[in-house]
Amino acid sequence: MMYGEMLTSLKNDCNAMASAIVSKDGSVVASDVPEDISKETFAIMSATILGASTTAATELKKEAPTRVVFESEDTKTIIMNASRRRILVVVVPVSTESDLVEESSQVILTALRKE
Repeated sequence: MMYGEMLTSLKNDCNAMASAIVSKDGSVVASDVPEDISKETFAIMSATILGASTTAATELKKEAPTRVVFESEDTKTIIMNASRRRILVVVVPVSTESDLVEESSQVILTALRKE
């Protein structure tokens, strides 16, 4: 299964509204985002958020985060550190459990770790 198909499957598995595989420099590797969304901006900002949280953690002499979660009134965004070079970003309804998203993402995360 290709990355695009894997991302599309997240719609069924955890009600993903948008998802992307992003390089840590912010480049889009694969995405499944609504057409009216700039996937480049989505990717760059997601990589920036994970990078900033990693810097904050290491400044505190702590391990880098494995995921960053932020919520709005209607959505939850989960940014997962997939490998040395890649992150996985998934946006779901706020009522969706973060653990369900991570569980639903295991096939993608495993594939990215094998790159």
